[in-house]
Amino acid sequence: MRIITKHDLQAGRKLQRPASVAPILLAMSVLALIMAAPALAPYDPYNVAIGERLKAPGAGHWLGTDHLGRDLLSRIISGIRTTLGTSLLILACSMLIGVPLGLLSGYLGGLCDRVFKRAVDAFMTLPDYIFAIVLSGLLGPGLINLLSAVIAVKWVSYARLARSIVLLEKQKEYIALATLSGVSPHRIVIKHILPHTWGNVLVLAALDLGKIILMIASLSYIGLGPQPPAAEWGSMLNEGRLYYHTAPHLMLVPGLAIMLTVLLANIAGDRLRDKYDVRNKERA
Repeated sequence: MRIITKHDLQAGRKLQRPASVAPILLAMSVLALIMAAPALAPYDPYNVAIGERLKAPGAGHWLGTDHLGRDLLSRIISGIRTTLGTSLLILACSMLIGVPLGLLSGYLGGLCDRVFKRAVDAFMTLPDYIFAIVLSGLLGPGLINLLSAVIAVKWVSYARLARSIVLLEKQKEYIALATLSGVSPHRIVIKHILPHTWGNVLVLAALDLGKIILMIASLSYIGLGPQPPAAEWGSMLNEGRLYYHTAPHLMLVPGLAIMLTVLLANIAGDRLRDKYDVRNKERA
């Protein structure tokens, strides 16, 4: 039998630690980019100049201009706040709704957990994109309605993950000892179970960011997102669709912006999963 040393205990505590400096710095960098986006734009992204419409990329306008003469680079930079900022807001709201509900359902158990499980299973049977399109169509176009529709789709996965972790942790001895010691259920959930939850929730959120960006861009492309003249990459794709043969850069530029952002989000998600996925490390 192998003796557990102090080094093993310290390694176990590091394993349970859900956060680190790297993801915090990454999140702060992204938020700083979103806040500084308007100041980085070389032109006013909403300034209409019909005399300069449909210009090809060049010295004056590095990425060209659109059908109203607006600088495309400025609109892409401004779209960082709309597309990426909206995606992060949806991600945060989904976690704030789903994680507490999952913790509450898993810890209380009984009828509450059975009803919650049936509701989550019903949501999970519906494809994300189809459900979001239906909700957006019922609510109507607009940024607030888009936020509501995507959050209604995304909170379920975080609630399901939190519930599964609670059910797993409830079976362990330290929870039973805390209960016998007279620790309140509220304190058990906050102090003991929640730290075990955040590691996996952050991994899921990092992997989910690219999907949310694609969902927002897709809904905006079909006219269910922010309305013109908002600088949103999906709506910019839709606006450039009519000029694809005469000015293909109107679709290529926002399309590349979406592709690169989703690619970077997926790479960051994979790195965080490899480094912070608690369950995979426990198996190892």
